[in-house]
Amino acid sequence: MRVHIGEFRLSAMCRVLGVQRSGYYTWLRCGPSERDRDDQRLLGLIKHHWLASGAVYGYRKITLDLREAGERCSRHRVRRLMKLEGLRAQIGYGSKPRHRGGPVGVVENVLNRDFAPEAPNKFWVTDITYIRTYEGWLFLAAIMDLYSRQIVGWATQATMTRDLVLQALLAAVWKRKPGPGVLVHSDQGCQFTSDDWQSFLKEHRMVPSMSRRGNCHDNAVAESFFSALKKERIKRRIYPTRQAAASDVFDYIEMFYNPVRRHGSAGDLSPVEFERRYALHGS
Repeated sequence: MRVHIGEFRLSAMCRVLGVQRSGYYTWLRCGPSERDRDDQRLLGLIKHHWLASGAVYGYRKITLDLREAGERCSRHRVRRLMKLEGLRAQIGYGSKPRHRGGPVGVVENVLNRDFAPEAPNKFWVTDITYIRTYEGWLFLAAIMDLYSRQIVGWATQATMTRDLVLQALLAAVWKRKPGPGVLVHSDQGCQFTSDDWQSFLKEHRMVPSMSRRGNCHDNAVAESFFSALKKERIKRRIYPTRQAAASDVFDYIEMFYNPVRRHGSAGDLSPVEFERRYALHGS
């Protein structure tokens, strides 16, 4: 960027830098270099993709978006331009130390941290989180397919009951229509140890699996989704109503997380695109 300055300040600057005033005016007449102009053009595209991500993407995912759009640019250049413009990825909450051990509960840990199935509808994981509103808590239950990290079923309610998790699982079954043998992994919350939950799994020929008591790492991928939701969308806000919170959850999951958000575990593709390519190749 070329900046005109006062004559007195110009003289002082030239003396300090040891350059001629005529050189400064020549530099002004030349205007922005080709590199500067291309940086400004690229910065416009960076801002577009950053805003399209909900202002959550960092330079790595922005670079992938640009390359997918046909741009030839390095991650270092994108990082430099984003830093100069003050564009950055969303930073999440600090982690808290948690107990890592614990005995097995009513159901064995069949999943055993195998978070990389070779096809969709093999391993599902589920968990519950809460969202603050001025009307009180809104509870969210979500079902994730570990193959693509797609949220295949979810439900929200004002209370954290077994009906909440059953509604989420019912939505997943209705949407995916899986064959028998799907493994459904959860923690040992009372909603998942209930007779209704276990009966539903048995009726639909699903295989139950549960984390060891107090071991969050056994269900780490489900928890990572809630972490992404909170840092990329909720970010310590309080919604005016439960309906407003539920609407924003819908927008995040169905309009961004599933069809757009890139995942390193899915080849830096969105869950929907990752499964689409699986279906095309039939493998």
